[in-house]
Amino acid sequence: MPDAPGLTHTQLRIQNLSKRYPNGVQALQDVSLNIGAGMFGLLGPNGAGKSTLMRIVATLQEADAGSVFLDGIDVLNDHDRVRQVLGYLPQEFGLYPKVTALEMLDHFADLKGFANRSERKALVEALLRQTNLWDARDQRLGTFSGGMKQRFGIAQALIGDPKLIIVDEPTAGLDPEERVRFHNLLSEIGEQVVVILSTHIVSDVSDLCQSMAIINLGRVLVEGNPVELARSLRGRIWQKLISRAELSAHKESFSVLSSRLVSGKTLLRVYSEAEPAAGFEPAEPDLEDLYFWRVSQPGAAVSIAFNGGAA
Repeated sequence: MPDAPGLTHTQLRIQNLSKRYPNGVQALQDVSLNIGAGMFGLLGPNGAGKSTLMRIVATLQEADAGSVFLDGIDVLNDHDRVRQVLGYLPQEFGLYPKVTALEMLDHFADLKGFANRSERKALVEALLRQTNLWDARDQRLGTFSGGMKQRFGIAQALIGDPKLIIVDEPTAGLDPEERVRFHNLLSEIGEQVVVILSTHIVSDVSDLCQSMAIINLGRVLVEGNPVELARSLRGRIWQKLISRAELSAHKESFSVLSSRLVSGKTLLRVYSEAEPAAGFEPAEPDLEDLYFWRVSQPGAAVSIAFNGGAA
């Protein structure tokens, strides 16, 4: 369907971004991504470079080389303009425990430039309702559950109608009910703006994102649509139920992607171009298979882009 006349889409363009820390760690190396409106998943293990990338885009850290543009804004050199259109929820953020949600959000809105009291009041109420925190508006932040704190973090990130929202490991530590509630909230706000979800939780990306990238050791390994990326492994994922005693031997003999207990036995999933051995059966690949396959390869620092179909 063609775009409506005059409709523009926000784009975040990251080109050849690199960052090395003083201790010698190469946190990012030649990272390039084009990210459009909607939910974008940045998936990788702890220490992969995700948080460094997010902090650079959020103007909280300097890059050594490369460029980042949000539409016409030079992110690396025009921090003030970026911050006017940016909403950021870091992995860890502090809240004054004795201040109520209403008071704190009103304070954030004031700092963001909403000087008119009546306009600020309407904005704060709308955000608290959107994040399902209106009934807890007079509750002190120190009494909030983990999920409530994350939803409050999103409320403050939405102040000022941002074009780009960054959330870093937002569901780590949340119980299943809070995770679902948070997923629903992210899906709602991700329809009109660029939302980058940085996480090591594969299901968060597969549940929420239409596009994604896997990053490890500071490099982009693969990017594309999560469903198409998983399909690219069709015919190369195999599974088998084994006893726990057999696990060690199988790990030595096969390219094991994952193992989990099922009814007292271990379900093994392996990568192989052909049937690895008797007893294995073909399995429909999922995003978790792709993730474990890419981050476990010795040559995982080579960037590959899938556009669907076989790799």
